[in-house]
Amino acid sequence: MVSAPAALAERLAAIRARIADAARRAGRVPEEVTLVGVAKGQPAERVAEAVAAGLGCVGESFAQEAREKLPRVREALARAGVAPPRVHFVGRLQTNKARLVVPLCDCVESLDRAELARELARRAEARGRPLDAMVQVNLGGEPQKGGVAPEALPALLEACDALPALRVVGLMTVPEAAADEALLRRRFAALRELRDTAAHGGRALRELSMGMSGDFELAIEEGATLVRVGTALFGPREG
Repeated sequence: MVSAPAALAERLAAIRARIADAARRAGRVPEEVTLVGVAKGQPAERVAEAVAAGLGCVGESFAQEAREKLPRVREALARAGVAPPRVHFVGRLQTNKARLVVPLCDCVESLDRAELARELARRAEARGRPLDAMVQVNLGGEPQKGGVAPEALPALLEACDALPALRVVGLMTVPEAAADEALLRRRFAALRELRDTAAHGGRALRELSMGMSGDFELAIEEGATLVRVGTALFGPREG
């Protein structure tokens, strides 16, 4: 019988192989793509096992869960002599929860309004080091999702330019759940074009966070530099 850590390591290796294949199909090198293991609802022990198996970046979706779990992950890794991972916050973030997230995270991928940008920058300045961020773009215009409208992106980026403690490094999107392959490719290509247009203004927008468990290969073919994979890596959630 395969142990739980061994099974997780096998899933991690299989996902990395799929990432590499998708990158090569697009004429890219696999090292251009970072796997973000989304640990929503996963126990600290399982997250630590994934990091010990080679996962270098962990994604969290809820501020309270991250605050309770991440210290336990770091403690488990320290006992095992394993370096802690980079941590990305990938869920929708209320402004008043920035105080919980900034001390724990290296990057917030769900920045979508100037008010949140200012609060993230204030908290980053207080902790003594800048915070990376990505602007989430709502390409499908879905009211139930976070994300700035594409036409409002330039104004938000300009507002972020005035916040030295906040480094906007790229864009993120979450396509419609029922999108077929053609629509997914259009959404991913649209985000890439928005990134490239914004970068022409001199901004260092190198990252494109797009693609999840069911569509990350398409996203890589369209230029993703980060893919967010949860259940396919960790297995069923426990919370």
